[in-house]
Amino acid sequence: MSAEDIVVTRWGVRAFGRRLPAAIGKGGLTGTKREGDGATPLGVHHIAGLLYRPDRMAQPAPWAEPILPGDLWSDDPGQPDYNHAVRAPYPFSHEALRRADPLYDAVLVTDWNYPLAEPGRGSAIFLHLWRRPRFPTEGCVAFSRDDFLWLIARARPGTRLIVKG
Repeated sequence: MSAEDIVVTRWGVRAFGRRLPAAIGKGGLTGTKREGDGATPLGVHHIAGLLYRPDRMAQPAPWAEPILPGDLWSDDPGQPDYNHAVRAPYPFSHEALRRADPLYDAVLVTDWNYPLAEPGRGSAIFLHLWRRPRFPTEGCVAFSRDDFLWLIARARPGTRLIVKG
């Protein structure tokens, strides 16, 4: 591990020389991630993308992509675009990326089961804003707004995300 890694444990995150409080999945940490289990997958992952709401914030990094009306993320294991960004209308199970709440004002996309998704192995494992301090997620890692903006200013595509038990 290096100071450039984002290291997640059940107690918080260490990244770029700082410790950050964070929330993990309500199902805890797991080595056997499955769709809908609410767990955060253990292992070494990488940052694969950065999405943001241009109506709520300035572009946080040159490589960030805007979340536009109609942007969704497929969580239907029976579909060929499972664990990928899709557009509305999309008649299969999905998660809206453009939410009324601030959770996805900015999102770091991980390479968990992406881009070559294995059906049912879990989808949409993101780093994003938390609902309230340490409130569990559906499997993602979540942060306060100030800490997350600090983190995304330093993260890059390929930054290692190490989730430890």
